[in-house]
Formats: sequence, C-alpha cells, structure tokens
Amino acid sequence: MSRIVIGLSGGVDSSVAAWLLKQQGHDLTALFMVNWHERVGAVTSACTWEEDALIAEMVAKKLDIPFHIVDLSKDYKRRVVDYMFAEYQAGRTPNPDVLCNREIKFDTFLEEALKFDADLVATGHYCRKGETEVAGQPIYQLLAGKDRNKDQSYFLCQLNQEQLAKALFPIGHLTKPQVREIAREQNLPTAERKDSQGICFVGKVDLPTFLQQQLQPKTGNVIEIPVKFMAKKKLVEIQEENYRKLCFPFPYKPWNGKIIGEHQGAHFYTVGQRKGLNIGGHKEPLFVLATDVQRNIVYVGEGQEHPGLFRAGLFIDKKDIHWIRPDLKMHPGEKQEFDIRIRYRQPLEKGTLHVKEEGIYILFENEQRGITSGQFAAWYSQNELIGSGVIF
Repeated sequence: MSRIVIGLSGGVDSSVAAWLLKQQGHDLTALFMVNWHERVGAVTSACTWEEDALIAEMVAKKLDIPFHIVDLSKDYKRRVVDYMFAEYQAGRTPNPDVLCNREIKFDTFLEEALKFDADLVATGHYCRKGETEVAGQPIYQLLAGKDRNKDQSYFLCQLNQEQLAKALFPIGHLTKPQVREIAREQNLPTAERKDSQGICFVGKVDLPTFLQQQLQPKTGNVIEIPVKFMAKKKLVEIQEENYRKLCFPFPYKPWNGKIIGEHQGAHFYTVGQRKGLNIGGHKEPLFVLATDVQRNIVYVGEGQEHPGLFRAGLFIDKKDIHWIRPDLKMHPGEKQEFDIRIRYRQPLEKGTLHVKEEGIYILFENEQRGITSGQFAAWYSQNELIGSGVIF
C-alpha cells in the first residue's frame, strides 16, 4: 500500500482515478489546486473554481478521504500566464496546457503533495506509465492512453524522469465511456459533469479579450497572399542545404500580396486561424498564413487548401529540445523515423528527425497543415512518447 496524493479537480476523470486508488487500498489524500482567480475575458462565469472545489470536496467525502485546498495562483501567473503573454507578444502561439503540467501540476503541485509524505502523486490524465531498465537503472516511460480519442500524453510531453518517477495515472487503461460508467455506478457527484474547456485552470475565455489585459490593440494591415505566388515557392527539393527553406516559416514580405483590410494587432492571431478576420468579398474563407509582429502585419490566404498553410517540416532549436527518455537522446549527425504529433488530438504523422548542431529538423512524409511557432512537437516510438520541443 502506498501513500498517494490525488489531484482532485472537480471533474469526472480525477474522481474516478481517486475511486480506483481507494478500491486498491492505498492511503489516499485529495488535494485541490486553486490556480486562477480572475474572470477577465471569461466567456461564462457560471463555472468558477469555488464551484469546482465544492464538487471536489463532495467527491472526497463520498470516498471518505481527507481533502485539502492549496493556492498556487502566484506561481501559475508567473510561470504559465506571463509566459503566454510573452509568447503572443513575440508572435508565437504557446500551449498553456503543456506548460501547466510541466511547471505546475508536476512541479509546484508535486512539491505541495510531497509535504503530505506522499510516495506518488496521481492525476486523471488519459495516459500510462511504464518502466524499463537501462544499465541497471530504472527508466520511466510515458505511454499513450488506451483511449485513442482522449490520449493526453501530448500534454505531458515536457515531463522529466524525476517527475515521472512520482507520477501515477490510474485511468490510463480506461476509455472515457468506461470512466463515465464507473462514475455513474458509484454515484459520484461528477458522473454527468461536462469536461472543462479552454485554457488550463483559466477556463473558456475570449482569447483576444484575455490577451488585451497586457497586450494593447494596434491597428495594422491584413495582406492577402495569392495562391499563384505560393505555387512558385513550393519547388524546393529535399536536400540538406534546403532544410531551412523546408522547415522554417516562410518569410513573407508586404509586396508579396495586396492589402485587403485592417486588424487590431498581429499578436492576437495565429497560423491557421479562420475566425476573427471579418473581411468579406471572397468565395472561400480566409485563413491566417503568418503574422509579423514587428511590422504588425497579418498575412492571409483564401481557402483551406491554400499552399501557404502547408509545410514539409519544422525546426526545433537545440535549447528547446527535451528528451523524456534521456537514454534515447540523439546526437548531431543522426537521423531517425518517428511518429510525430504537432497539436493535441492530431493523428500521428510519419516523419524523420534530422539532428544537427543547431537543433532538430523534422521532415514529414506528407506536408502538414498549420505548423505553428510556439507550439510543441512530440515524437513517439510505438505507444511511447520519447521527446518533444518547441516549434521555431
């Protein structure tokens, strides 16, 4: 029997995780995180952290386990929200959920949990943990969840061996319908509760309004890039000297297209975005191809098959490379095929990692749509997540 702290969020997943651990006879304590107090930019104020905490406490009482609340909002603002603002200001699109897991759930929260003399810290993530041995030392594995529709291993792609050593994922072997069914059978208060949406611990927000807390609106030009311009630029062979052309964002210039409207700040837009442009007069919808925060320009293209939305590869700077499996770390001059994911719930795509002194170039078998700077690329071997990095 282990002493385990379960991160109880007020959702069905962590509730069932707690029930399973209780059934297994572990010494269990529930800990609820308060990470965000503000409501600026919220689409709805109906679901607050106070309500989540109340429901989480009801679950704890139902399971007869101790319940505590810990306020981590200062760390969350400094390590997740401030990072978000800085990334958008720089013209990149961050993934706060990945940062929340690395910086809060498996760092600050882990530290709080260990104050309760916990052996392990459990969460309701849909992923699994494995263990192997290399040179006589235990190596922990981050494995995809059994439910392919809910697999959340991507959100944990920045965890390290020390964090995984203490982690436990009790529902990783279950599907979402199975989790719901267990919650109903046990009459858990969260059985019919909807899954949370939006930014991790902030909730569903209107992103421009949320960003305007620190990023000021600034009028700039929307420039349309014609399809025929991009068609000329696609004729690049896959050779080593062309890695940068294939894997770096295309360097659009104002004279590559024509001005068709105005926007209120390039930092409010992201590659592949369709909504929020409010520009008519086109047969097909407009999509954001790129942003230039220095010139305050948003480049757009007509139609979801516009060639500017697709790239053959991506680049990860050496300072942004992370290996969950340090024993499998690749070195300059090496290359290897992996299954790759560039956003949550995206199907895995075949690609090859080419490691150079300056970083990793990833070339895909098929061109990928909407590769976005600031997001994370994660590479898998079979069902195991091996490493990840921030897309340049």
